[in-house]
Amino acid sequence: MNWGDAPAWAAFAVSLGAIGISLKARSDGKRSADAAEKTAAVAEETLAHQRRVDAAQRAAEEEANRPRAVLAFEHANKAKWQLVNYGTAIATNVRITEAVAAMHGGWPENLTLAPGEVHDFLMAGSMEARIPSLIRVVWDGQEEPVPLRVPPRIG
Repeated sequence: MNWGDAPAWAAFAVSLGAIGISLKARSDGKRSADAAEKTAAVAEETLAHQRRVDAAQRAAEEEANRPRAVLAFEHANKAKWQLVNYGTAIATNVRITEAVAAMHGGWPENLTLAPGEVHDFLMAGSMEARIPSLIRVVWDGQEEPVPLRVPPRIG
């Protein structure tokens, strides 16, 4: 062997080592890129999920904070009763869903109760027409009948 070829052989060995190292680095880089791509996909999915959760929470909060009419019957005295709106919204076109025989004077058409407003009416029981224990009412925006308890008569 000629010592003049030794540097070429050394360079060849070093280049083979460099090729091995570059192939390993390429493989590691590809694996790293794949992992980064998966991480980005998971992060994107997590962000989309968080946005859906946030939107649902905002909708629930808006629904919970939406003004509502909250109606209740109260006994004022003797045959005088009251329908009171304890809510924060106007109850428009309040109607009872079935006739109440003990009610005198009938129920007004298009009854509207603002928050805190009271509607007085007369209701007296007899052997033939007892005062009901609950009366179902509906109003615009609340078409499902709401059963309202009629409290016991005072005095």
